[in-house]
Amino acid sequence: MPNLARLLTHSYEEDPDRIAIHLLETRTIQELTWRRLIEGAAGYAAELETADILPGEVVVLILQHGEALITSFFGAMLHGAVPAIMPFLTEKLSPEQYRHSLAALIEITRPAAIVTYPEFEGQVREANPVGSSLRAVLLSNQVVPRVSPKLADLPGYARSPDDICLLQHSSGTTGLQKGVALSHQAVLNQVEGYGRVIHMTSDDVVVSWLPLYHDMGLIAGFLMPVLCRAPLVLMSPFDWIRAPQKLLQAVSRYHGTLSWLPNFAYNFCASKIRDRDLEGLDLSSWRAVINCSEPMRWASHQAFLKRFQAYGLRPEALATCYAMAENVFAVTQGGIDEPVTMDQVDSRSLVVDRVARPAQDGADSLQMLSCGRPIPSTRVRLLDEQHRDLPERHIGEIALQSDCMLTGYFNRDDLTAKAFHDGWYLTGDLGYLADGEVYVTGRKKDLIIVGGKNVYPQDLEELASQVAGVHSGRVVAFGVFNEQAGTEDVVVVAEADTDDPAERRRIADDIRLRVTRGSDVALRFVQVVDPRWLHKTSSGKIARAANREKYLAEQAA
Repeated sequence: MPNLARLLTHSYEEDPDRIAIHLLETRTIQELTWRRLIEGAAGYAAELETADILPGEVVVLILQHGEALITSFFGAMLHGAVPAIMPFLTEKLSPEQYRHSLAALIEITRPAAIVTYPEFEGQVREANPVGSSLRAVLLSNQVVPRVSPKLADLPGYARSPDDICLLQHSSGTTGLQKGVALSHQAVLNQVEGYGRVIHMTSDDVVVSWLPLYHDMGLIAGFLMPVLCRAPLVLMSPFDWIRAPQKLLQAVSRYHGTLSWLPNFAYNFCASKIRDRDLEGLDLSSWRAVINCSEPMRWASHQAFLKRFQAYGLRPEALATCYAMAENVFAVTQGGIDEPVTMDQVDSRSLVVDRVARPAQDGADSLQMLSCGRPIPSTRVRLLDEQHRDLPERHIGEIALQSDCMLTGYFNRDDLTAKAFHDGWYLTGDLGYLADGEVYVTGRKKDLIIVGGKNVYPQDLEELASQVAGVHSGRVVAFGVFNEQAGTEDVVVVAEADTDDPAERRRIADDIRLRVTRGSDVALRFVQVVDPRWLHKTSSGKIARAANREKYLAEQAA
């Protein structure tokens, strides 16, 4: 029966000297052949066996971008253990908060081992709660590759397709407490089904800078190409942030065909990359640049296309995807066989009536990007508060069934039970269906209640983003309770590229006018701030709760 360890073994045995991953590091490039990958992974499998880690036990990986992260991940699989990647501590994170998050992860997930660097061992041991399940801290510099390993004798080779093969921990305030447990079969079903939709073959070249602790990076930007034996060009997310042109240069150099990006990356590349960094660039090999992970904006696609079309980027390469770790990755896909659909809807109808009516000439409107159609073996429904099916174009909660669904939230049966209703997984995402395509509009948990009316911040953020001078995609809306009024006030914070006070007042006034005209929210509180004021999660999404706390702290100062 198939499992991931057997597939890795097959690729190694078929062509051990074929390059599997071009690992782009800050100053060097490592060409990782299948032999190097598997022999390195076998070294980690041997260390786990020596440490008496059992098949099925969780191994947490706290490593930066590099060969050790990749080989330790596959090494855990070869041993039959369950790898879980945690973000590494960076200068942007508070060490105290990081240790708190790690302690919560250890307490709930109960890993048997953690793999990290010698210089980070102290942080791990300090965070380890008394009486925890942790039995071993393995240091990456002490692991020696195993030459010509006997892979069929390793425990991972015998794992059942229904056994858990990995955990994904999402970003966010409770992300590390919700380990998404995925079976070998679920991952293989996703790779096979999604691969068919995007026509992925071993002739593709995937280029990615995405972190492996997020589902988009782990599945689309790592496991899929490796399992499909498509060459992978993998760079560090920190190198990309510092020099976004490196992504495009890698596409040009390696003739990349597929990449996945969160929406902000389209704006970031379009605005930050200088002309001198584009000399000789050829993006004509890019057949799909897939927008995923955060609310997708038509304007972001247009900005990206306008900036790079002269370098070979084709309009039909711009694609979209709705994905989540609970479905391994993709739920829907758009833009592969035909252009992505843009739905022009009446903004007041969307915000007030919760119906995505097509816009009439002269009416305020919003441009909604389709996420495409569900991938094979994935079914989508739109439900109201009583879990009844909604008509087309009515906004409700997205529910789904598939053959690549999570086994459950690891060691959290309570959360698993709450996540399902009559066999359907309740995503917590809001959206609508139109002509068989899925449109995502927001999250239930971000609801603001003003005078008994439900207000969804994503709608207001979309309206505010259309104001001239607002930094694209850098807007957040949230509720602040007003004791005197007994209800919530809506606050919008928007980044702008100007520090001129008069221009900032103009932007704030235009945001108020745009939101008031496009909804029934009488917006009073608008704050225009400097670029980089807003907090984002580790996966690049606007961190609504953290920005609310920052706003309140500044107001109290």
